[in-house]
Amino acid sequence: MDYFLSLTTTGLVMGIIYALMALGLTLIFSILSVINFAHGEFYMLGGYVSYFLLSTFTKLNPFLAIPVAGLAAALLGIVVERLFLRPMHQGQIERPDEYAILITFGLSFFFQNLVLAVFGPYPHRPTSFFSGAVSLGGMRIGADRLTASVISLLLLATLLVVINRTWIGKALRAVSQDKDAAAVVGINSLWMNTIAFGLGVGLAGVAGAVLAPTFSVAPDVGAVPAIRSYIIIVLGGMGSIPGSILGGLTIGLVESLGAGYFPDPSRALTYKTVFGLVIFALVLLFRPRGFFGREET
Repeated sequence: MDYFLSLTTTGLVMGIIYALMALGLTLIFSILSVINFAHGEFYMLGGYVSYFLLSTFTKLNPFLAIPVAGLAAALLGIVVERLFLRPMHQGQIERPDEYAILITFGLSFFFQNLVLAVFGPYPHRPTSFFSGAVSLGGMRIGADRLTASVISLLLLATLLVVINRTWIGKALRAVSQDKDAAAVVGINSLWMNTIAFGLGVGLAGVAGAVLAPTFSVAPDVGAVPAIRSYIIIVLGGMGSIPGSILGGLTIGLVESLGAGYFPDPSRALTYKTVFGLVIFALVLLFRPRGFFGREET
């Protein structure tokens, strides 16, 4: 039972972090109707911003690097949306779906090679938030990993409040449901697109910054989190914020329990991602629209 509780706790901790990453992607898709294939690279950039700040200003508190990384990713996302994605929503692009795929894929390769040229191919690890591990009811969890999950949980709660209680949040939800109706009541959908994209990639940047002390950063570090995020938003239902949170927790638990109880411990971590893909396949088979996806009419 202690072993099961330890695996469950680890799964929940990682699931919260996965949910933060996926929530940004969900926000972008629900407002812009675009799958951001460069989402993992914004996660990577957040980690590198944190590393650069903490290696340059050695006395800087590691927690201060988190909002800076998120803000840097958000500002870059706003520039990307204004320059490359806004023409698509202004009717200037003949085939917007293909255009969005090509642009985001191109940005992914560009950011990877840019970081490779600046920082090199080797992994870098910024300063830890706390050293050692934390005991929770007899279970020991890495302090950095627990810190990342607490920060992610606070951000998830804050974002839910913003989405459900503020004018900006209500405007975003209105645009996600019907852009024409939102325009009738005075909501500028183009500005909502910019806000959603900046906020979405900013969350990815924060996720990269909070996980960098645990997993380090490298030019290709965003690939696996991005794949998990795509799986999570499909599990939860495309565009569903509660679904993304539930999907993140589900993937975290399945990966942790699957690796923990795999018969061959030497191969357990190798197959860790596979357990999430199995759940993904089962959900697509029996509930194609995901946990909270809306039925097509």
